[in-house]
Amino acid sequence: MKRLKNASMMSVLVLGLMGTFFQVGWAGEGAPEKINCDADITWEVVAVAKLTQFDCALGESGGQPALIFTVGLENASDKPQRYRINIFLEDMDKGFGHLVPRKGSPPVLEPGKSETVKIPFIGTDKESKKILVIVKTVTVD
Repeated sequence: MKRLKNASMMSVLVLGLMGTFFQVGWAGEGAPEKINCDADITWEVVAVAKLTQFDCALGESGGQPALIFTVGLENASDKPQRYRINIFLEDMDKGFGHLVPRKGSPPVLEPGKSETVKIPFIGTDKESKKILVIVKTVTVD
């Protein structure tokens, strides 16, 4: 009985460690080669998207101070796609989303094409130290 209890505890431990390693490996997937942002960034990017640029800088937007992200996104699939970029400033409890492309008829990014967007966090006067970036596809009707 004692041996069975130890075996059960060991299998739970092994499965827990495997889950942790999987999540750590997954968190780095999708990071662009060019990053100009001094923060701890977690990336969750779909396989059909490729980030080509990620910059953050303090500036102004609409006459107010803002933390402005410049994000380059390339369609890495063989079909036209529309994407949603979500950026969360985890240490500031702020988040913002942006569609890429924003407009069009239909609003899609053709295969191999890229677009750069600016995403301002208006009213933010300092840089975030912990950021979560999520890029996913959006259905176009």
